[in-house]
Amino acid sequence: MKSFLRLHLFTLLGLVLAANLGLHIYLAAGQIKPWAAIKWLDVLGEGGSMLIWLAWLIMLLRARPAGRVTRLLASGLCCIAFSWWMDVLDEFIWLPEGALWDNWLENAPMPIGLLLMTFGIYHLHQEQQAISAQMSKRERLFREHRLFDRLTPLGSAQYLRQQLQMALEQSERDNLPLSLVVIDLDDFDAINQRYGQAEGDQVLQAVAQLLLLNLRPQDLLCRLAGDRFIALLPGTGERQARQLADELQQAVASLAHKSQRHGERLHLQASVAVAMALEETPEQLLKRLNLALARAKQRLEPVRDLAS
Repeated sequence: MKSFLRLHLFTLLGLVLAANLGLHIYLAAGQIKPWAAIKWLDVLGEGGSMLIWLAWLIMLLRARPAGRVTRLLASGLCCIAFSWWMDVLDEFIWLPEGALWDNWLENAPMPIGLLLMTFGIYHLHQEQQAISAQMSKRERLFREHRLFDRLTPLGSAQYLRQQLQMALEQSERDNLPLSLVVIDLDDFDAINQRYGQAEGDQVLQAVAQLLLLNLRPQDLLCRLAGDRFIALLPGTGERQARQLADELQQAVASLAHKSQRHGERLHLQASVAVAMALEETPEQLLKRLNLALARAKQRLEPVRDLAS
């Protein structure tokens, strides 16, 4: 609740101040209507509409981080809620017949609010397209939250096997190659031991996002237990898969992740391996990929010994 108020304090405070100012203007310029003169059906309709817009505003602010899209949508909702608030006040307060400014207060904020919301929805659409393009690398064909890792969140090992089975069948039908790339962080246990598990979790989240950004739209990235990721590359031969694997390895080595405790950079390295699908089951393909990774790690051991 505190973080919600801190993020959107100016938006909520601005609406409260504007509503309070409008109330004082009406009270200063007019007179309160007698009870019998109040049209309660209008109060119910206009007041209910205002409360609905306020509820939408709260739900929006609680669901979204601060940013341009949130500001546009929230500003539009505030203008529309203010317009309904002025209509409600008009049901309780008589204004002089010659007063025209009340029409501006009641009606002008409505089109302004709708215009702001239109711009906000347009940018929201652009934002959702970008998110969908990235999410296509995390999941495809169906969604089942129990098959997704809660930390990253990427598909789990079970989700990978289901998608791999379908990808193998599709590859056979279309006579197209299919390859897998495994990315395994080296010495990740040392990060957990030195900086704590919370820091290690943030490293995994950063690496997951980095790998997603370096994959193609048709690729699928999943996280196995621990610090191992597997990318499923449809329509990709072994040579192209090795090139992608090298790019992912370099991306991990270039990641400048800063620790939360002291802000120092954590230098990461990853071992990668590639396996192109043959006429085999998902289990056989994954076993061959794990053997290729083990050989890649063995080749790196002498290099590390010389470096140390």
